Amino acid sequence: MADENGMNGENQHSESGKGDEKTNSVPLYKLFAFADSRDVVLMIVGMIGAIGNGLCMPLMTILFGDLIDAFGQNQSNNKVVDVVSKVALKLVYLAVVAAVAAFLQMSCWMVTGERQAARIRGLYLKTILRQDVAFFDVETNTGEIIGRMSGDTVLIQDAMGEKVGKFIQLVSTFTGGFVIAFFQGWQLTLVMLSAIPLVVISGGIMTMVVTKMASRGQSAYIKAATVVEQTIGSIRTVASFTGEKQAISNYNKFLVTAYKSGVNEGTAAGLGVGVVMLIVFCSYALATWFGGRMILERGYTGGQVNNVIMAVLIGSMSLGQASPCMSAFAAGQAAAFKMFETIERKPEIDPYDNRGKVLEDIRGDIELRDVYFSYPARPEEHIFSGFYFSVSNGTTVALVGQSGSGKSTVISLIERFYDPQGGEVLIDGINLKDFQLRWIRGKIGLVSQEPVLFTSSIRDNIAYGKEDATVEEIRAAAELANAAKFINKLPQGLDTMVGEHGTQLSGGQKQRVAIARAILKAPRILLLDEATSALDAESERVVQEALDRMMGNRTTVIVAHRLSTVRNADTIAVIRRGKIVEKGSHSELLKDPEGAYSQLIRLQEVNKELKQESFSPKRSSKRSASWGSPMNVNDSAMLDTEDHSEQPLKQPREVSIRRLAYLNKPELPVILLGTIVAVVNGVILPIFGILVSRVINTFFKPPHELRKDSRFWSLIFMTLGLVSLLACPARTYFFSIAGCKLIQRIRSMCFENVVRMEVGWFDEPDNSSGSIGARLSTDAATIRGLVGDALAQMVSNLASAIAGLVIAFVASWQLAFIILALIPLRGVNEYVQLKFTRGFSADAKMMYEGASQVAKDAVGSIRTVASFCAEEKVMQLYRKKCDGPLRAGIRQGLISGAGFGISFFLLFNVYATSFYAGSLLVEHGDATFSDVFQVSPFPIPLFFTMYVYSILRPISMSQVFFALTMATVGISQSSSFAPDSSKAKTAAASIFAIIDRKSKIDPSDESGTTIENVKGDIELRHVSFKYPLRPDIQIFRDLSLSILAGQTVALVGESGSGKSTVISLLQRFYDPDSGSITLDGVEIQTLQFESI
Repeated sequence: MADENGMNGENQHSESGKGDEKTNSVPLYKLFAFADSRDVVLMIVGMIGAIGNGLCMPLMTILFGDLIDAFGQNQSNNKVVDVVSKVALKLVYLAVVAAVAAFLQMSCWMVTGERQAARIRGLYLKTILRQDVAFFDVETNTGEIIGRMSGDTVLIQDAMGEKVGKFIQLVSTFTGGFVIAFFQGWQLTLVMLSAIPLVVISGGIMTMVVTKMASRGQSAYIKAATVVEQTIGSIRTVASFTGEKQAISNYNKFLVTAYKSGVNEGTAAGLGVGVVMLIVFCSYALATWFGGRMILERGYTGGQVNNVIMAVLIGSMSLGQASPCMSAFAAGQAAAFKMFETIERKPEIDPYDNRGKVLEDIRGDIELRDVYFSYPARPEEHIFSGFYFSVSNGTTVALVGQSGSGKSTVISLIERFYDPQGGEVLIDGINLKDFQLRWIRGKIGLVSQEPVLFTSSIRDNIAYGKEDATVEEIRAAAELANAAKFINKLPQGLDTMVGEHGTQLSGGQKQRVAIARAILKAPRILLLDEATSALDAESERVVQEALDRMMGNRTTVIVAHRLSTVRNADTIAVIRRGKIVEKGSHSELLKDPEGAYSQLIRLQEVNKELKQESFSPKRSSKRSASWGSPMNVNDSAMLDTEDHSEQPLKQPREVSIRRLAYLNKPELPVILLGTIVAVVNGVILPIFGILVSRVINTFFKPPHELRKDSRFWSLIFMTLGLVSLLACPARTYFFSIAGCKLIQRIRSMCFENVVRMEVGWFDEPDNSSGSIGARLSTDAATIRGLVGDALAQMVSNLASAIAGLVIAFVASWQLAFIILALIPLRGVNEYVQLKFTRGFSADAKMMYEGASQVAKDAVGSIRTVASFCAEEKVMQLYRKKCDGPLRAGIRQGLISGAGFGISFFLLFNVYATSFYAGSLLVEHGDATFSDVFQVSPFPIPLFFTMYVYSILRPISMSQVFFALTMATVGISQSSSFAPDSSKAKTAAASIFAIIDRKSKIDPSDESGTTIENVKGDIELRHVSFKYPLRPDIQIFRDLSLSILAGQTVALVGESGSGKSTVISLLQRFYDPDSGSITLDGVEIQTLQFESI
């Protein structure tokens, strides 16, 4: 069913969307505009934790300087163990502080990010529901809204969650590093400060470029989401007209645009990191040369110089490591622009505006006085120009006329979906604008031409007519609307789920539920827009009688094409081209045979006779008989009558990394080139470690050697920086191509498989358009946590590990084994943390899909929501659906915080233990001062590789620095990626669950026979059928029906008797459980699908 928003707004929006590609964003502070007092407390505590965590790294440089002096100045005596053990104990104390601070940082920011993102989703939906109908006609559509709620809020949450804590941590590291550096040696610090402006400039340029590329990509994904929503929302129409290929083509067109933006975004980010790497390596080169001079001329010690260098580099590199955070902020700011713009939009017709008149009651007099009106989407087309219309209270007025004459526009103006550009709409002589909108709409009941039901139970749908309605009131309304008969036949009665858009009910059943909803509202003014158009003759008669009783003391306006339904109206008004050309009762208007009403009567009678001729006795004699078990069963028997919210969540199977890699096979040449560059990038870490150990040793050499060696190592550091400048952007470029192409391919494969599913698959609530749209928008974006940059980092880390291990074991195999033995402790911590977070993210994702469906239903049926003042009821249901995911997200934040803190504790203790063990080896002559500082860094890359291989999350490329200290920074932050990788694995499993499912009725299947000249003989032979979702209710049992070529056969019966099911079987929306259906004697299941 098409949504109520209409196509005009959609077309206009798609055109205006081109202008949206220019980068607009909100200020960073505005992302937190919706934080409550609890969030403020969480952010303050999280900020304190992040500052404390950030300061731990600069403080470690002081201890590291003491370690260097302890080793360097005690190489020839037996005091080295005593001195080093004291420093190692301080590292243990620092580990405790870092663990607590890291826990507060991660848990507080993750929890507040989850809370604020949930609040933004709710505010966005609430604001959308309060907008006037013109907003949906002109500025947006359902697909875009759901796309923003599913996709953009992920980016916003990413920009206001743990990455804020990480950014504060890095800023604290930057500040602490430079404060310590100035205290240790201000001259050397000032020299090294020259790199800071260059780092800031390069980071700023990268952020701007990445923001622009991300905005373009997100715009393309929003348009793709609209295609998904329209296709799945109208899947029966798409299947009937074999429109799957066109839908896939439209979807893929937007994916190509997103792919190009993704590659450009990745390349820009890689280039930015490469420039930062070059600047930092050059800074180290400068520091090495100038530090040597400080030792010779100013009396600095080797430990003091290294302390300053490390503190400044850690501070400088914290800015480089902040680049991913800044990119996330930029993407979140860009995504928030349209959402916040909508949240701040004040509609001209506001249902939440409590101003206006509220009376005890109204009489029901209606008047449209000198009204001028044109629809906002078509301002040049005037519907009314000086239109006058009035209805006295308690009377019934019918509006008739040709399609497009303006009949339904009268209904829209009375409901105040729109305001006229000129003139007034009056109720009881009071301008409609002067009433409180919610109150006056509460006095008006509307039954639309196209009945709109929500994806919930029949009880809930009827209850939209009145808050806190009792079961007795709901049953009474259903009885009056002639709906009780079919409801009582359902196993779950009023608790039966109606499916998406009510597709599990027949047209007549949906209309009767909608009428019951209006009856329950007990309005003073009743608006009926083709209210009985979908009913069969008997149901129409009974419902019309009920409506006649209901209209007895109410003002009623009827819009009708079928003139037989308005004969009893007090007044009939004929509208033509926005003017009332004739007015009177049925009998009065018939007195003028040339009048407009009489002409309409004659035209309908002619059409009726033409239809009757097609069922004349001459042809009916050829009609075939139908045999089968007489059953008074309705189509809604297929309904899933259970409350799906109570069912246990089914989690799809995990997806192997090998399978994702196999999908990248077409990009194998690109991946090979990227791998080569990644290996080069990876070995920079162990090479840098060797250089650092040599430089540390150089600072304790005689003056003449120190002067010579410091110049030499400076040149080597500059060379290493140039290699990094080339390797970083090249690596991200090649792997961005592979990663973005993989995401494009996965999205395309998933959507292609979705549109080829049998129609019955979409009957399941988990496969509604809202749920599928959320999976394609959110899961495909989240899956980037397993591909692209992650694979690049894995290769780099593997190269680092191999080179590092070789160097470590050559230098001191004893110390290498000691440190390797400590690594599994961190591995266990990461594994346990990952298991916890994966379970939470899977549950939360599936529950959020239910919330997305609530939002889609409401937005797609905005006129119905507005008419029944159901905005708050929708919001209550949406919040209820979001409660589960929110609680899961909070638990995930606490678990992640605990894992993050423990990882710091273990990391610092690993260093304390390794250096203490190193001192013992030095004392016993099994290792030298230089060996200890060569070995210590290199088990770290091994852990990088093990960790990334297990969770496949990209680590920041700026970790390739001073091996020991820079690895500390990287490892301490790497555990924060566990939640992201967990979500990525869950998302991959969800996506592949769709891709792997084989459609039972595949429209793309080209096998089967074709009939060259179809005559049209149809036969249903001994057909038995039950709908898949209700296998306990038999729809057909041994049904036989034959239709000869050229015949016209009418299927009649009460609404819900199974008539439409025959059509569904002929179109192969479903296959029968037994029996056969043939076309020209050939079973349709053996025919090529498209030929049917």
